[in-house]
Amino acid sequence: MADVKPLENFDWDAYQSGAVENTGMTKDELIQKYDNTLNSLKEGEVVEGTVVAIDKREVTVNINSKSFGYVNVAEFRYNPELKPGDKVEVYVESQENKDGQVILSHRKAIELKAWDNIKAAYEKDEIVKGYIKTRTRGGMIVEVLGLEAFLPGSQIDTKPIRDYDVFLNKTMEFKIVKINEEARNVVISHKAIIEAELDAQRQEIISHLQKGQVLEGTVKNILHYGVFVDLGGIDGLVHITDLSWGRVSDPKELVSLDEKIKVVILEFDAEKSRIQLGMKQLTPNPWDELDPHLVEGAHVRGKVAALEDYGAFIDIRQVVDGDQVIDIKKGYEGLVHVTEMSYTQRLRTASEFVKIGDEVEAVILSIAPEEHRMSLGIKQLKPDPWENIEERYPIGSRVMTKVRNFTNFGVFVEVEEGVDGLVNIKDLSWTKKIKHPNEFTKIGADLEVVVLDINKERHNLYLGHKQLEENPWDAIEADFQVGSEHEGKVANVTDKGAFVTFENDVEAFCPTHQLQKEDGTQATTGEVLKFRVTEFNKEWNSIRVSHLRTWEAPKEEPKRAKKEAAPAADQKLEKTTLGDLDALAALKKQMEEEKPAKKAKKAAKAEEKTEE
Repeated sequence: MADVKPLENFDWDAYQSGAVENTGMTKDELIQKYDNTLNSLKEGEVVEGTVVAIDKREVTVNINSKSFGYVNVAEFRYNPELKPGDKVEVYVESQENKDGQVILSHRKAIELKAWDNIKAAYEKDEIVKGYIKTRTRGGMIVEVLGLEAFLPGSQIDTKPIRDYDVFLNKTMEFKIVKINEEARNVVISHKAIIEAELDAQRQEIISHLQKGQVLEGTVKNILHYGVFVDLGGIDGLVHITDLSWGRVSDPKELVSLDEKIKVVILEFDAEKSRIQLGMKQLTPNPWDELDPHLVEGAHVRGKVAALEDYGAFIDIRQVVDGDQVIDIKKGYEGLVHVTEMSYTQRLRTASEFVKIGDEVEAVILSIAPEEHRMSLGIKQLKPDPWENIEERYPIGSRVMTKVRNFTNFGVFVEVEEGVDGLVNIKDLSWTKKIKHPNEFTKIGADLEVVVLDINKERHNLYLGHKQLEENPWDAIEADFQVGSEHEGKVANVTDKGAFVTFENDVEAFCPTHQLQKEDGTQATTGEVLKFRVTEFNKEWNSIRVSHLRTWEAPKEEPKRAKKEAAPAADQKLEKTTLGDLDALAALKKQMEEEKPAKKAKKAAKAEEKTEE
């Protein structure tokens, strides 16, 4: 549309001829006066104009300027009834484009005016109305005072919202809680209005609360640690431990959202508006009057309610008396300690034996009603394999076992199901120096043993393998006298020396400096050489030898022999001393055994005198 200038339509000839009123002003003066009546436009301002014409692309607006302004017709799409002569507000975007036209925006004028209204409402903390247009991530988009604002899901209501769609296309009241002028963002809240109303209501409710008061409320939220209950404007918490006298693993087992429940006030803080509620307190505590069927030794059934490393907590539901099954009221819980679960399994944690929800049967081991405690056992349902262990495996008896596990200090073997024993590493062989049991046997292998000792209370069985044979060190002592020489094989060389093997699996140790050969080199693994016995200790089953001394010069022998003789003499002296001690011990024992007999004789004589 061409630019229309109102002054160009003026009939100058009629003005000059007097056909129209003549003011006496010249044409230039008239133009100057006309210009003074026009608006002085500034970019970025909002002005009011009159719609002059409408076509498919533009709306022409007279803003009382030298030229008409133009607005994109799409900005009036919301107003299909727009017609020439209507007054509209417009925003001056540009005073003159390349075609000399004034570019206007109706949408920006509305937004600018709306933003001013938004700021005023925010500063005055006013309540405004808004139309909920659509859902978005995390909340809703609401039209407020001509602008789109964001309503977070958490600000719709004081209660958790489960269905956002019910709020679409509704007009509600809101408070403006946050604005960002730079980004032109507005955040609103309906919850703020509710909370303000509830605050007064809350104070009124709190003023009438009393400890022990029973109220009805609605389950508002369920968390892992408890249940929040709406008491009609104020919330209270029922902790998970106050839901039931029995153990509760998940509050959802007992209550559901929006359910009406009765609760009792346990504690409340008026200043902080904290209310602690209870449900179980509305029913009798089962431990106050113990069920008569729950006695020590009774068999019970229940479900695993909770697990700890040290044991399983059982929610007891029934007592089994022979063929009779007796149901009992809820609220009784017993602990099966991990040590009371199995005779046969070595358990580190209770979860290796049971899991939550398992139905189990157990025996009541002990009850402490005043402490609300009950100890249970599962293994007691089966015979104790250690009951008559001494009769089945007397000390000295031979048993065939199965190797179950290794440790650095020995071998654990299974004697029978539920009965394990330990073979100490020093009891595996009389002659071999074993560093680790896997050098001697392997897991799953059969191993014959002799029972050495039994600790029935601690379920310990001490076994030996070498005791299947007589101690060969009696014969070895005679053959391996200090100074005697024997041919042996260097089996293993270490930093400190080498282990040498002789006939009949006899093993000795040769220090590094005693491994020197006549040619000046050191003996190596696999060599067969002569060795001289330098030390023999039967108590520790150890022999020391030397290859060096088999070839040293004879002049050195007297000194060597003297030194070698000293340990032998010490051993002889030691034996004599120990023998004497054994004799003294036997004499002392005999005297102690005779003392009671002597006392008895004296007592008898004293009685005879008294009778006389």
